[in-house]
Amino acid sequence: MEKQTIAFSGKGGVGKSTLLVLLLKILSEGKKYENSLVIDADPDSNVGDLLNYTVKFENTISGKMVLLKRKIEKREIPITETKDRIIENDVFESLIEFEKFDLLELGHSKTKGCYCSINNFLKNIIENLAKNYDIVLMDCPAGLEHFSRLTSKSASDLVIVVDPSKMSFHTLERILDISNSLELNFGKLWILGNRFNEKAESILNDKIKKINNPNLNLLGILPFDDKISEFNLTDSNLLEISSENIFYKEFKDLINQSGILR
Repeated sequence: MEKQTIAFSGKGGVGKSTLLVLLLKILSEGKKYENSLVIDADPDSNVGDLLNYTVKFENTISGKMVLLKRKIEKREIPITETKDRIIENDVFESLIEFEKFDLLELGHSKTKGCYCSINNFLKNIIENLAKNYDIVLMDCPAGLEHFSRLTSKSASDLVIVVDPSKMSFHTLERILDISNSLELNFGKLWILGNRFNEKAESILNDKIKKINNPNLNLLGILPFDDKISEFNLTDSNLLEISSENIFYKEFKDLINQSGILR
């Protein structure tokens, strides 16, 4: 079985975190992927919210790195400890264990300053950690610069989620530009349309043709769903949505037909 890292990106509010969690539900229901890692690299930390699980800032990677940076500046690191060993311990302490997957919340930095050396250590540790899982799902902000700081390896698949808005398509174009400028050689690029009607669907198809990227694939198009919105508005765990929900079934069909899971 091929080791995969599937990254989700797109403009804020298009539903990328929701779709990532629904993909996690698909993986959890099957037997092929019994050991998944979810990395929430979006500063908004939406994955925890969708799982109805509160993650305090001090328990995120960023929270622990802020504390480490302060200790380094104050020379409070014991001479018997190395920075990489401390970071490695912090990463493992930050892992939130669920029944069929683990969650790693990066959080957002609350202080200014250079984290270059810390980021380099963190990058290597997360890459080594990911090797222990069948599949890694990553929730990324629209700016893929963060992806390059998180890992030196490109994901096997990048799913760019768009909704029927020109802002969403502008973000799509920016993501493609950034991935080229940073030389992030994703194995496959996918576009997933969310909350589309039939008229908007034809506009999406036209825009994909104009982009003219041979590595760009249309994963599929999904409609608006009231039940998904209800789950997102209430203190509910999206993984507990019925497997018979129409939106979920349509999404599962798209995933199975697209061949994104290999």
